[in-house]
Amino acid sequence: MKEFGYHRASDVAGAVAVLGTDPDARFLAGGTNLVDLMKAGVERPARLVDVRNLPLDRIEPTWDGGLRIGATVTNSDLASHPEVRGRYPALAQAVLAGASGQLRNMATVGGNLLQRTRCGYFTDVTRPCNKRVPGSGCPAVEGEHHNHAILGATDHCVALHPSDMAVALTAFDAVVHYETADGPGESPIGAFYLPVGDTPHRETALPPGALITAVTLPPAPVAARSRYRKVRERASYAFAIGAVAAALDVRDGVVQDVRLALGAVASRPWRARAAETVLAGAPADAETFAAAAAAELAAARPLPHNGHKVPLMHHLVVATLTELAEEAVR
Repeated sequence: MKEFGYHRASDVAGAVAVLGTDPDARFLAGGTNLVDLMKAGVERPARLVDVRNLPLDRIEPTWDGGLRIGATVTNSDLASHPEVRGRYPALAQAVLAGASGQLRNMATVGGNLLQRTRCGYFTDVTRPCNKRVPGSGCPAVEGEHHNHAILGATDHCVALHPSDMAVALTAFDAVVHYETADGPGESPIGAFYLPVGDTPHRETALPPGALITAVTLPPAPVAARSRYRKVRERASYAFAIGAVAAALDVRDGVVQDVRLALGAVASRPWRARAAETVLAGAPADAETFAAAAAAELAAARPLPHNGHKVPLMHHLVVATLTELAEEAVR
């Protein structure tokens, strides 16, 4: 591992100022992803700016009835918070599905949003990778890609975004707040993660040197009836091969409101807008759910060895919506 300096920030402005003068510095909170990448030689920061003790560790209601979640809130505290469990249960379920208890105790909300792909070519510095070295190529297209993207990918990159939490936040229209040297800013999570295009190394719209300070969830009554479902290759802690965050409001057998986002299908959390359009105002039945899944997955472009993800995601969407619809009539 490359030698690096260490600075413990005492306030947000001071933390941002350090990165303003040292572009090779990185913010450190839980370190559950960054430190692994440093060990692999993928990340080689000149200095780590420790932000763990900044006053960004609270979960509190917003004036409009939503929730504000500080960037240094641990995943464990997020998943166990009564307001999250009661009003946004899919978010709590996603966090619990995302890692072991030991990791959840260290990992933070801000760090989770910025975690990087687990593609084996990205983490192997002896191999080319457009995310790591722009223009070097994407060997996964012709190589190992059984758990890579089926939506939104290009020949420049077919890697997946690994976060479970971000999928649920995407379903609930979260807003990411950050601080820069020029002042505060914010980004809807749907615009926060960038499409792959021909620049897969540019993963988010976060300005250079910016520090994520919080995530806000707008009020969403439909979110109280929500679920996160994750499919993985083993029952213990593992990254998803498919995931769904869904919320469904059904009255008199008709879908009144719906939120749907997919995980482990693209380089970013995938908001299922086509499926939501099919579902809105339609009968809450198996035929509608299957049509919604088919509409969203019509854009899928699987590679030779990950075509299994298309029927997997179809069945996962239908099963999750069916469970929520059945609960609505109990």
